[in-house]
Amino acid sequence: MLDAIGVTADEERVYRLLVGMFDATPDQIAHHLHLSPPQVATLLHSLHTKGLISHISGTYAPSPPDVAFAPLLLRGQESLEWARTAVNHLTEEYRGGARRRDATQLVEIITGTAAIRQQLTNIQTGVRHEMRWFCRAGHIAMASGENTEEYAALARGVGYRVIYERAMLEEPGTIENITQGIRRGETARSAATLPIRMAIADDRIALCPLVHDLDGSGEPTAALIRDSTLLAALIALFESYWERAWPLRADRTLYDTTDRQPGGARPDPDERHLLSLLVAGVTDKAIATRLAVSQRTVQRRIHDLMTRMNVQTRMQLAWETSRQGWLDEPGRAAAG
Repeated sequence: MLDAIGVTADEERVYRLLVGMFDATPDQIAHHLHLSPPQVATLLHSLHTKGLISHISGTYAPSPPDVAFAPLLLRGQESLEWARTAVNHLTEEYRGGARRRDATQLVEIITGTAAIRQQLTNIQTGVRHEMRWFCRAGHIAMASGENTEEYAALARGVGYRVIYERAMLEEPGTIENITQGIRRGETARSAATLPIRMAIADDRIALCPLVHDLDGSGEPTAALIRDSTLLAALIALFESYWERAWPLRADRTLYDTTDRQPGGARPDPDERHLLSLLVAGVTDKAIATRLAVSQRTVQRRIHDLMTRMNVQTRMQLAWETSRQGWLDEPGRAAAG
């Protein structure tokens, strides 16, 4: 049982006997374990060298297990970590060679809702730096409100940049889910339409759901795309949409009301939340549902903002919002 840390089966038998007897002579050990004196001498010498037993006046006693085995356990853990690292390097070398010889190694097809959900979980569990997402209306395998792995990743410092398709913001509960994500650290934007569904982890792997019933099974399918020029193209696609997408802001729990400009020209946190939904193209009805007010109240608040900003149309209000940078994320310039 202790062979994993360099203790042989016979050495373990001797050590366990000494633990039970507390101390014993070589002859007593040979008698109890049915070993020859030379065998016992060799085993005692090895155990003594490893620091597992002590020798006093012709008898041998066991060292305390928690003290004696600590260095062996530490070396075992280090060896295991070295082995794990070596296996990872070998795996990458193998994949690199396989990809050079077989282009099909670049893309793996995942079939079935459960398998796609598992892959989404796996890539978020393994992500270290950043996740990028294209979230389109409807869902293939996992609704946005079910993605609890995002919260765990955000908690350990992973960045999330997510672009939501405008139609998705109209789905019940979506705005609430987005708000929760922003509160936990997600950076969210909205685009009128998105070309594909996509999740990218650390510039190293992407998952893209494909068409339904690709193989006639009735199950959805997805492509798992590893490091390649194809992955680089998907990253570039995301970044091009990110630059053009509108920031989504959450409610007052995120923002300091002291940033309001003199005279009340700058929108307060609630108004910025309203403006982010308006600019994203969310309907008055959906905004009213999100803010738990009437549609007439939403229209009145928008009209008040237009009056304060001295603009005549909602389009002009959106343009002024962009020009003033009222919806820019904190640290946007640094993030790129």
